[in-house]
Amino acid sequence: MTAVAPARSGATERPAPPPRDAVLRCRGLVKRYGSTTVVDDLSLAIAPGEAYGLLGPNGAGKTTSISMLVGLLAPDAGEVEVGGHRLADAPAAFKGAVGYVPQDLALYGDLTARENLNFFGRLYGLSGRALARRVLDVLDQVRLADRADDRTETFSGGMKRRVNIAAALLHEPDLLVLDEPTVGVDPQSRTAILDGIAELNAGGMAVLYTSHYMEEVERLCDRIGILDRGRMIAEGSRRELVERLDQADRIVLDVDGDAEALARACAEAPGVRHVAHAHRQVTLMVGAGRSALPQVLVRAAEVGVAVTGAHVIEPDLEAVFLHLTGKALRDGA
Repeated sequence: MTAVAPARSGATERPAPPPRDAVLRCRGLVKRYGSTTVVDDLSLAIAPGEAYGLLGPNGAGKTTSISMLVGLLAPDAGEVEVGGHRLADAPAAFKGAVGYVPQDLALYGDLTARENLNFFGRLYGLSGRALARRVLDVLDQVRLADRADDRTETFSGGMKRRVNIAAALLHEPDLLVLDEPTVGVDPQSRTAILDGIAELNAGGMAVLYTSHYMEEVERLCDRIGILDRGRMIAEGSRRELVERLDQADRIVLDVDGDAEALARACAEAPGVRHVAHAHRQVTLMVGAGRSALPQVLVRAAEVGVAVTGAHVIEPDLEAVFLHLTGKALRDGA
């Protein structure tokens, strides 16, 4: 493959500002056990309709952080606010604004899905027709309305997790927190869970999501925070985090015609950093592949080269995580 001289690098995206009208806002959270600081000065905010992915290797402080954010664990310093309610000032209102889906299933196997949800709904203060209506609504949301009167001990692992999510939605929270919701589930249930979360998010619910499956975080989350050793070491959109590595996108073109001529034509295109070509293929390194592709195709037409295939390969978020923490995400589970 022959290389063409590097061209000018393209402009990078500016980081998105933190949300102003946040559903969840925490400032300076600290948690210590003896002389060990497990969470150190954690601050983050999540806006209405935003999905935020929280990642971290084993021992990063993620579980402790989640416990503080949902009100299960008191911080040693800092404050947490959800839906305008501070945990320190109004714990009942705070917890009423949070729907929490823990890793461990919290269901009674000898009860039906409806009976489980009636039980949890009463814990939230619901009763009568309002409770019955909400139970039907959330079962429909998690696509289990047809199994409402089956005992949950007969459900698959994925179906049980969907009932767990339904329980967290009963009281119509402002924030849904999901801790590893697809662990051990079958592919069909995993798809149903992810689709359901995306629908809730699109409907305006704020979501805080943790997973050891990087592809889930990339699919669902608008912004991502990476914890390591109790500190937030990086935060931003997938694109912003990838750009911290200064890695380019790769455009691979399959061509019918003069590949060298197309390589020369593309070398000076905005955003193109490097071009190489072989007999029927041209490869470009660019700052933003999807944005650059239309201009590349225009240049191909100008030099009379037919593009028979085009692929944009973006840098992997897993590579960012490995670079920042020194561990692969699943290795840290």
